[in-house]
Amino acid sequence: MTQVTELGYLTLGVSDIEAWKTFAAQVLGLEVVASDDPAKCFLRMDYWHHRITLVQDPSDDLLVTGLRVAGQDEFRAMADNLEAAGVAVRIGSEAEAEARHVLEVLMIQDPNGYAVELFHGPHMQFDKPFYPGRRMHGPFKTGGGGLGHVMQNQTAGFEKVYAFYRLLGMRGGVEYKLNLPGVPQPVPLMFLHCNERQHTFAFSGPGEKRINHMMFEVENMADVGLAHDLVIRSGLPVIIQPGSHANDQMFSFYFKNPSGFMNEIGWGGRSALAQSEYYHGDAFGHAPVPGTMKGFMVPA
Repeated sequence: MTQVTELGYLTLGVSDIEAWKTFAAQVLGLEVVASDDPAKCFLRMDYWHHRITLVQDPSDDLLVTGLRVAGQDEFRAMADNLEAAGVAVRIGSEAEAEARHVLEVLMIQDPNGYAVELFHGPHMQFDKPFYPGRRMHGPFKTGGGGLGHVMQNQTAGFEKVYAFYRLLGMRGGVEYKLNLPGVPQPVPLMFLHCNERQHTFAFSGPGEKRINHMMFEVENMADVGLAHDLVIRSGLPVIIQPGSHANDQMFSFYFKNPSGFMNEIGWGGRSALAQSEYYHGDAFGHAPVPGTMKGFMVPA
């Protein structure tokens, strides 16, 4: 079966691109790369030309998720399979592919109306080693697992969302029936994977934005602690305190970025399981900071 292989890139619409450049470099440790357009820049975390594109935009939200396929044969097969399944597919122009620093790209929408791009052939810069925006103990963990993961707020329902992403070769399901303070019923969360990373996508219920959070994994646990210290010093709100998830067993914490959604920095995630499980809570920690969870799985 033709399938996507990783989460390759994200495009974020941000209202304050200068604040994001500072945040990306000095808190997240990403490398900021200018573009010819002052309302746009790129963020690097490994040998890829970029993993994130920042675009000046008032939405302060996720605009595009870019999912990789292995090569041109898989790209054409995926386009044919999606069209046969009734999905509207638009093959991007050569200029659109060049703007994304990939060989080919196609555009589709998921059942929530969110923009998804499938591509192959990312621009690799082995002559330009990643240069973090601030000191780090080690690199980001990308490789076969892609840039990390994103949790999105969905409105179409888990069944429709799952059926769509199965067309892309992803699999998974509901893994949490999460008990949250002030919420009378357990909150279901769905997780999907396409490679060694325990999940590439997660979906919760409706929210104020398309995106709930994006996660970057580091190779050295000390970088989670260092990021936590930098968040505190920067005055950014910590939303969920350090702890370990039950599903991917990632040690991590969550904090608010300049666009108002969350970033997660984590270490030590396990690989995707071959069989399903579900959980009511995390292994330890991850306590919500009082008064910060409104709009993040807890109704505003």
